[in-house]
Amino acid sequence: MLIGRAAELAELTGALERAAGGSAALALVGGDAGVGKTHLVSALVRTARDKGCTVLLGQCAELGESMPYLPLADALWAAAHDGAPDAEAVRAAVGARPVLGRLLPDGAAVEPGSEPGQQQLFGAVLGLLGELGAERPVLLVLEDLHWADRSTRHLLTFLARVLQRERVCVVGTYRSDDLHRRHPLRPVVAELARLPNVTAVEVPAFGPGETAAYLAELSRGSAPVTAEIVERVHRRSEGNPFYAAELYSAEIRGGGLDRSGLDRSGGPAELPSMLADLLLSRVERLSDAGRWVVRVAAVAGRRVDDELVRRVSGLDEAAAGEALREVVSHQLLVPAGTGYTFRHALLREAVYADLLPGERTRLHAAFARLLADPPEGTRGSAAELAHHSLAAHDLPAAFAASVRAGREAARLGAPAEASEHYERALELWDAVPGPEAAAGTDLARLTLAAAEASAASGELRRAAQRLRRLLDTAEPADAALGCRIRGHLATWLGELDDVSEALTAAREAVAMLPADPPTAERADALAVYARLLLFRDDDGEMPGLAERAVEDARAAGAADAEANLLVTLGLYREAVEADPGVAEVFARARDLAAADGSPLVAGRAAFHYARTRFDRGDLAGAARAADEGARFMLDNGLGWSTPGSIIRSLRYLIHYTAGNWDEAIRLAADFAVRVVRPHEAQMSAYALFVEVARGSPAADERLRWITPLLGEDLFLNYLARGLAAEHALWRGDPVAAGEHVRRVTDTIYGSTVGVLRLAATGLWAQAEIAAAARASGDGDAVRAAAETADDLLARARRAAAFTDDGRPRAWLGLEGHAWLARAEAERRRVDGVLDPDLWRRAADLFTYGDPDGGFVYEVARSRWRLAEALAERGDRDGAAAQWRPAVAAAERLGAAPLLAALRDLGARARLGGARPAAGAPGPLGALTAREREVLKLVAEGRNNREIAAALFISPKTASVHVSNILAKLDVTSRTQAAAVAHREGL
Repeated sequence: MLIGRAAELAELTGALERAAGGSAALALVGGDAGVGKTHLVSALVRTARDKGCTVLLGQCAELGESMPYLPLADALWAAAHDGAPDAEAVRAAVGARPVLGRLLPDGAAVEPGSEPGQQQLFGAVLGLLGELGAERPVLLVLEDLHWADRSTRHLLTFLARVLQRERVCVVGTYRSDDLHRRHPLRPVVAELARLPNVTAVEVPAFGPGETAAYLAELSRGSAPVTAEIVERVHRRSEGNPFYAAELYSAEIRGGGLDRSGLDRSGGPAELPSMLADLLLSRVERLSDAGRWVVRVAAVAGRRVDDELVRRVSGLDEAAAGEALREVVSHQLLVPAGTGYTFRHALLREAVYADLLPGERTRLHAAFARLLADPPEGTRGSAAELAHHSLAAHDLPAAFAASVRAGREAARLGAPAEASEHYERALELWDAVPGPEAAAGTDLARLTLAAAEASAASGELRRAAQRLRRLLDTAEPADAALGCRIRGHLATWLGELDDVSEALTAAREAVAMLPADPPTAERADALAVYARLLLFRDDDGEMPGLAERAVEDARAAGAADAEANLLVTLGLYREAVEADPGVAEVFARARDLAAADGSPLVAGRAAFHYARTRFDRGDLAGAARAADEGARFMLDNGLGWSTPGSIIRSLRYLIHYTAGNWDEAIRLAADFAVRVVRPHEAQMSAYALFVEVARGSPAADERLRWITPLLGEDLFLNYLARGLAAEHALWRGDPVAAGEHVRRVTDTIYGSTVGVLRLAATGLWAQAEIAAAARASGDGDAVRAAAETADDLLARARRAAAFTDDGRPRAWLGLEGHAWLARAEAERRRVDGVLDPDLWRRAADLFTYGDPDGGFVYEVARSRWRLAEALAERGDRDGAAAQWRPAVAAAERLGAAPLLAALRDLGARARLGGARPAAGAPGPLGALTAREREVLKLVAEGRNNREIAAALFISPKTASVHVSNILAKLDVTSRTQAAAVAHREGL
């Protein structure tokens, strides 16, 4: 029976129902130890099973950070073996994903060299949940997250962000009273609580009435509980159900507290120690064998089974079985899947704390011996072995197991845990005899493995610092190892933007090995060096070095290094030599890396292959290439890795450019709106292209979440601010737009090729600012706008002419040339000049040579300005010829702000027969449509010359219209006419 938890269960059930409806949900259930989190979640599990859901239930264990993905492995193992109707489906889904099968106790051992990346494992989990959810809703419960390893915390965060339309509900429980200020779960909970699909449920303590109902339920079949007992138990338990149950049990046994709330010694009873006494009093009622079994189980810390109990306790099979039966009958251990768990974690903690130091050490040693020689057909856990060996003070065994656990964690795609295990091994290196023999490696290689694990878990600075310290203390005797160490150091320093030190390390790495014979280690070092030279090549050695390195890598059989070098060489040739064959170079690199089993390198090459076709205006070919690249990354479980995210963003951008906005929106459904990390915000920002162009309110919501992160990532700042500037311009706020642009040009993106689009947007803003300043007679503001505009145009011209490191740029890309033309045309607008030739050039360049294709939206935007320029010169037929296709494109795209601007232009310039609708009868009813347009401008304070410019008529004609308006309205001044216009809502 569930007491006092109706509201909390309703929240969880609601999350489950939303998931069943196709909107993935996550719920975090917090509360003090013993408050009833598991009881609440058990009720949800029963509800889910009644509704036909697939239930995956896993539990963390109090083993620190040692066992990666323990609750996930626990959930998959139990679901695949519990005899439920969907067990076969779970087994099939896991079997189709070997990376998940490796987590299970009976899974195949992982061979060295077959390590999956963490993103691959995350992708496999996402795929499994999606596959199971397609058949029936899935409830994944992860209990006791306060004990979760770091990889599990990362997995939980990943699922919270990427689960969107899957029929999956994830529920995690944790002890809120354990989350001290520096607890690693605390920031995770705070971060996830901000997400829209996350429900936070805090399980409160019972009130007096709920405690009474709870005790009444416990007393069924015995004497009714008295009000006095209820009051005393509630006061001492403070409403904690587990405490209340233990206190009540003591009361009815006659071993509880007296009425004063004091224990039998007469002293004040502190709840934790008193509770421990109550819990242990249950154990004391067992036989000697039963007590021993409970103590064995407490040291195990996880599920225990009959065989484990028998072997560690030393009891024979019959005695062990009888002892287990006794313990279960007293509800100290309860059956769980194929084994047993403590009825409550607090009970296990009390028993463990009560063990004498010698008992604890001997039991840990017994578990270590068992794990060192696991039963046939199972795979022992090196992490558990290390844990028990360390607790048993067996440092040599703990050292060897830590090394093995690090390797095992790396092969399971858990680099954070691998780093921790290696760190422990390094700490024990000098404390054990013969460490090299025990570890099967030397200190330098173990340090390198630890650094690689740190880097793979995102801790690049820690990884680089490890290798710096290693090189400062001792040079590895093996030159190939020294080369590899420096190559890794150069890579990580480059990613940390320390290019100077990275280049030094890369040169040293290359110099450590002779060119002949070619080796894989030297090929890898050359690949790193060549890539760094793209950013700084003072001696011009890049092309020759890369070409020779490709041959050396091929001769050494280093396919991944060869593929990386081909990509780097292709990038160089594209920018400096305008080589038209670079697409084939990127394709060759992609295929080579894919065949070699290097998906990240293949993803890098696939991105540039698609991007190159995109830059050359082959939008259909680029879309196919991006689709193939994204599919490849998703199939390899890397869709949410950095290369996977980049190629998926490019796929969106291609469809946006080609005018396939509905498809772009479909792809953007995976781009979260409420983001809290720069990487997520980058993907989210791409969705702004369509949202801003359509004037969607969703753009405001997206920008609200992105804006706090702009200072954390330069590319995000560039991308989001550029689109925020356009958003502000469509809203009529050029000053805000100009500020967005300025805050990007102050960064490196003020000088790279990325400044082209940004400069054009900034020049649009300055043109609007200058026009307003001229209308108000503010000459200083006009001059300031012109100075800002000159700087922006100079940046654009420089970026178009030179590469980032100052070399002449041979290839810019069709879009780059078009944006430069747009910038030139906007600069003339700053001076108040609409130049038809400049705008025609921009429109033509944006077509990419296809009058009916190209960059559809930007062609329409350029034709808008071209039509305006032609109308200003009196060429209404020419203006209409540009205006009509621009209107058609804006209507098809749903580009509401552009369409409104085009219709306004059509009305003012009388293009294509466009006429504003006549007004309703009233004071303005006698005015013609054109006179209403003139009156609107009069009401805005425009003089005759400004009215003429706005409506593409002569000042004399404007004067005639004003005179007619005054006569028809029967007023004597422009001020009175303006008052009538305002009163009538014109």
